[in-house]
Amino acid sequence: MADEASPRLPAGAETEDEVQVNKQTRQMLNDAEQELLRAAEPDRLKKLDEDELLELHGRIRRARTKYTKLYRRRAAAQVRSDSSRALASAANRRSAVKAEVFEDALARVSRRLAREAWLSADRLREERLAAARAAKSAKAVAGSGKGSKKAKGKGKDKASTGKARAADKKRTGSSKRDAAAARAATRRKQAKRDGR
Repeated sequence: MADEASPRLPAGAETEDEVQVNKQTRQMLNDAEQELLRAAEPDRLKKLDEDELLELHGRIRRARTKYTKLYRRRAAAQVRSDSSRALASAANRRSAVKAEVFEDALARVSRRLAREAWLSADRLREERLAAARAAKSAKAVAGSGKGSKKAKGKGKDKASTGKARAADKKRTGSSKRDAAAARAATRRKQAKRDGR
């Protein structure tokens, strides 16, 4: 019976003080800001795709940045007049609370966005691998026919020549660097020999 007498707390709130802070915080926010925070609730985030999450992430980040800058600017100006950081911080508490609320919302959206991006990358990788397997099996089936050049064995295949293989090989930054280092070492050795 004791459980029935105690009020139920909202999800994420561990004490009644946290519920009161949430009510006070909500009263500080205007309608657009409250709607932005409602959009960042976990049950609503599950319904959004990656692009919608990116758009929401940008909106919340802008709101967080707005109140963070506002708090810092006002506090800095107040410190000059009050000569005290504590008094300046207390005077701008409303902006600090708003910045903190949007920071928490931004963290929720960022986590959800990271999860969606990871799942999307995983799906794309699987699609790419499936397409590569399909292309490889189609190439193997097409190459096993009686009329193919490889089966007849006429002349050299283009891929077997050295120039074709060199052209197919991709030059990366590290391979270019290694080649340049080898050339430089060879030239140093030759210059040393020439100097004798």
